Amino acid sequence: MKGEKNNIIVGLDIGTTKICAIVGQLAENGKINILGIGKSSSQGGVSRGMVANVSKVVQAIHEAVSQAEKSSHVKISTAYVGIAGHHIKSLQHRGTLNRHNGEDEIQKDELLRLEQEMENLVLQPGLDILHVIPQDYTIDGEEGIRDPEGRIGVRVECNYHIITGETSRAKLIGRAVKNAQLEVADLIVEPVASATAVLSQEEMEAGVVLVDIGGGTTDICIFENGFISHTAIISIGGDRITMDLQEAFGILKSQAEEVKVMYGSCFPTEQMKNEVVVIPGLPGREPKEISVYAISQVIRARMEDIIQKVEFEIALSGVDNTLNGGIVLTGGGSSLKEVKQLFSFQTGFDVHIGTPGQHLGRGQVDEVRKPLYATAIGLVMKGIEIEHTYGSQYSPNQLVDNQNKEEVGNSPELEAVAEEEVQQSAKKGPSWKSNYNMSMFSDLLRQWFSDDEDSDFQH
Repeated sequence: MKGEKNNIIVGLDIGTTKICAIVGQLAENGKINILGIGKSSSQGGVSRGMVANVSKVVQAIHEAVSQAEKSSHVKISTAYVGIAGHHIKSLQHRGTLNRHNGEDEIQKDELLRLEQEMENLVLQPGLDILHVIPQDYTIDGEEGIRDPEGRIGVRVECNYHIITGETSRAKLIGRAVKNAQLEVADLIVEPVASATAVLSQEEMEAGVVLVDIGGGTTDICIFENGFISHTAIISIGGDRITMDLQEAFGILKSQAEEVKVMYGSCFPTEQMKNEVVVIPGLPGREPKEISVYAISQVIRARMEDIIQKVEFEIALSGVDNTLNGGIVLTGGGSSLKEVKQLFSFQTGFDVHIGTPGQHLGRGQVDEVRKPLYATAIGLVMKGIEIEHTYGSQYSPNQLVDNQNKEEVGNSPELEAVAEEEVQQSAKKGPSWKSNYNMSMFSDLLRQWFSDDEDSDFQH
């Protein structure tokens, strides 16, 4: 790692509607102290979770990162970045390790070599492996082993959950971040990040479906017996509801978004038929009166479409009968009125809203406890976990000295963390450490950037 380790991690969520940068740090109690936050509009540069216009995304990243620097007193150089889009797929694969001496204890490096072998799987052209996630192990026929390290045996087998994505889509994200003068520490699939921030270990053990309803996509992560069994990304989110309202009533997008948030519901009622929203008309035109009931009908129709696709992914996973933890909703779309009730009514599962607050310590504003920030918080958590386990090869994010705080600004809402705490917290691992490991994707990113300096991605 370059420079002195300081355990300051930045999560960068590049979403369809917003780009969010959160600066976090592992505290002594295993919680995360949020040092700063910055967000900006995606400015139309992201479509359905994928970068569509690099220059617009670069501008939005600059704005979000600048805000985060000012509020955190941290000079940001490196970020853990989320990746989403319908091109994200998952598959299951089984790996086998034959050991020469079955009397020797199984070592961590043997397990890592087995995991790395999964990186050599032959995929369709244009696809790359983003995550290799170990699940349960089998040693000499004994199944269901979670931690094989230290055991003895000749034949070690492991079931892996492997997440893939399109090379070109990943390169676009990496190029945008690099052009914004940041290093990509790793690309992390967004439903994995959201699950890290929102789900408890008990829920994962019971079997649970995480549904993260974002602006352009709905991300799904299904757990069975504590392990990820299925991931998927649906190319429909809250923005599609806004567009439906815009088209149905002939109003501006900004008006449709306000109507959705302020007056809409996923459960139309008879009482709503007597409630009317007045929408200002365009210059020279009369205002429009729209029934709240009609608004909610439009919202429900699209949300039912999303639910049907979630149900399809649950059925595809094959674990629909073992999901005792039900469904956990998060993301900006989970704030729609009666969305929990509609999900429960349609699917028959217990449903609740998940927030990242359980993992947050001191220093954070209430804003970051909202489901809206689940992905960004999860990216910080995964970054902390990765660097604690594997270290970092990237330039550290630097806490600015008190005498030079004007370089990044000052915020009355957030207090800078003392250097002593920085050093102490760096020695401890995260209390939430997950049962799935980091991707091996950062090396591939570095290769792309070294081979592609003059590519057409720099526009």
